[in-house]
Parts: sequence; structure tokens; C-alpha cells
Amino acid sequence: MRIMVQKFGGTSLSTVQAREHVLRHVKRELEAGLSLVIVVSAMGRRGEPYATDTLLDWAAQNGNALSAREKDLLLCCGEIISATTLSSLLEHEGIPTTVLTGAQAGFVTDDNFGNARILDVRPVRVLEQLQLGRVVVVTGFQGQTENGDFTTLGRGGSDTSATALGAALRAEMVDIYTDVNGILTADPRIVEDARPLTVVSYAEICNMAHHGAKVIHPRAVEIAMQSQIPVRVRSTFADTEGTLVTHPEGFQDVQTGIVDRYVTGIAYVSNVTQITVDVPGGGADRLQLKVFKTMAENSISVDFINVTPSGVVYTVFDSDSEKAIQVLQEIGLKPQSLSGCAKVSVIGGGINGVPGIMARIVESLTVADIQILQSADSNTTIWVLVKKEDMVQALRALHASFELHL
Repeated sequence: MRIMVQKFGGTSLSTVQAREHVLRHVKRELEAGLSLVIVVSAMGRRGEPYATDTLLDWAAQNGNALSAREKDLLLCCGEIISATTLSSLLEHEGIPTTVLTGAQAGFVTDDNFGNARILDVRPVRVLEQLQLGRVVVVTGFQGQTENGDFTTLGRGGSDTSATALGAALRAEMVDIYTDVNGILTADPRIVEDARPLTVVSYAEICNMAHHGAKVIHPRAVEIAMQSQIPVRVRSTFADTEGTLVTHPEGFQDVQTGIVDRYVTGIAYVSNVTQITVDVPGGGADRLQLKVFKTMAENSISVDFINVTPSGVVYTVFDSDSEKAIQVLQEIGLKPQSLSGCAKVSVIGGGINGVPGIMARIVESLTVADIQILQSADSNTTIWVLVKKEDMVQALRALHASFELHL
């Protein structure tokens, strides 16, 4: 049995016209002889009646007192509405379907309500229904604890559901359908000449997602990478192949030929605050421990960390900056902060060990008169911190410098 997993996001299901495109994609793969599992998100965005944010707003307007467990029960309704709606449309077209909740599809999670982790996927019922020749429609974004409580997987959870199910079923492919035509070299709302990528590696797209690109959730990519399940990011509203996410060895299978490039794309995260804590007089290791332990104890996420003998520099989201500074002052430290920053990342599987990449980044930003506040790197990413007002110009300058428009 050749199994494909298709995942359709909220915008792909939010209108009659969009759902017609979904039906077209389903029929095409069935005609190709594939057994289909379809993972769906809640329909639409905030303001539309069944969207996840709309349900959260509803709870806030009616007492705003739901516990995390009960809130997950409410949020599971959005995907159930999507799944049953799509099932009805498919049945009308003569396509037999079975709808399964995340729990019924075999998703077992921990009890971290609102951001649960998948512990296991036991797709027994999914396989049973596929063997009967039925299309299985699964509610994304959700699972169940061993005790039977409903849970949700956090933002991007439906992507994670799709790749986890693909891995458990050993699917040939997981297709993630969105409202954009694959993965682009940069955000097209900022960089007008950003172009679609034919193929990217798991590591590249994982870094792009972690550093601000919102096309696919990094947890979903990590699961696909561990299971070596290829993923395509495609547009619901077109018949193009989109972007294939796979191991670099798989690049040669793409019709356009072998991909040889240093840099794949530019991503960004805005609205961050840089915090600097200097060593008052020796004891840098103790200071480092105090700083990061204090952040952890107050549930403040830290990023872009530079640790030196003279102190620490790191970033937090602007929304957490006031609390971060307050708790540091309460333990006797004197942090300095710079709010309104942005992290700009240059990502590419070919940058590791290549001389001149950082020089080109510095040169392009210097020519554009953009100050680099901080920098760091990994084997596939170099990122720089700039002032938020310089972010757009920095993205465009780096995109042009590495000729990503070609």
C-alpha cells in the first residue's frame, strides 16, 4: 500500500473556493493510486467563526477562567469541524471517508496542555480504514494522554501531526499545503524579488523555521528528518510541485539537477530586546549561572546567547523584556537593555567552512550603513542582531549580496 499524507491549513479550508481546490488535490492523488491520510487544521484565521484564535477569544469573553486542560478541550473543536466538513464534501463526491480525532488516530502525548509533546503514534485504526479503501481524515494539532485527556500540540501542531503520522505510517510523502507556493528565499512581503526554492535540506528549512520563516513548523521538520520522510510544501491554489524538503543526497533526484549554493535563504525575527549583564568583578561563571537560571525559573525564553569572561549578552522577546530586567535587578544584577531589535539570519547548507561568508555579510550591511549589534553562527546559519528600523534594509541587502533572486 502506497500511503501519502496531505495536510491542509486553515486558509486552505476557510472558503468554498478553497475547499474546491482541496478536493482537486485529493482526487488527483487517488487517481494516481495512492492511499490518502488527510490532516486538517481549524478553518480560517482570527475573526472567522471556527478558527483557533476565535475560540480563544470566545473563552476570554466568557469568564476567561478556563484551565489549560479545559482550554484544550475547546480548541479541539476547531479541527473536528474542519475534518467533518471535508468528509462531507468528499462523500458527496463519492469518496468514502472516515474521520478520526488525534486520539483515535493514535497520538499519545504528555500532559503539558497547550503545548503537548508526542510520546507515541499508534495508527492502528488509520491502517484499518486505509485497508478498507477509505480516505482517512485526521484532526491535526491534537492528541490524548494515557489517561484519556485531550491535548493540543501548540502552534504549528498540525504540521507536526502530519509528519509524525507520515513517519508512523512510513508514508511515501507528506504534502503540506499552504497559501504560498512553497518555500521562498525570503519573506516576499519584504523582499519583492524573493523566489521559490525547488529543494531544500531538512537542516536548512529547520533553521529557516527556527529563525522566523513561518511556512512549516520546525518540530514537524525534525520528525521528518529523523524518519527520513520527504516533505513537500505546496500551494493549495496551484498545481505546482512546490518545495521538496529532503536530505542533500536527494537533491540529485530533482528534475532541475544538482543544487550547488552556499546560501539558501534569509529569515528574520523582529521585536526582540538585547540584554547585557557585565561581571561586576570576577566570578563570570557564577554570574552566567545566576542569569540563565533566573530566566528559566521565570519562564523567559532566551536566544542569541554570547557568553564571555566579561559577562553575557542575549535576547528575549520585547514582551518579556520588562520582566527579565526586573528579576535580574531583584537578584542584585545591573542589566542593560536595548529594545526594538531584530535578528536577521543567513541560512545555507553550504556555508560551513567556506571563507568569506561573514565578510560578505559585514560588507553588505556596512555599505547599507547598518550597525551590527551582535553576531553568532552555526554550521548552517550566521545571524546578526540589528535595530528593528534597519531590518527591512538588512534583509534586502543580504538577499541581493548573495544573489538569491537569480
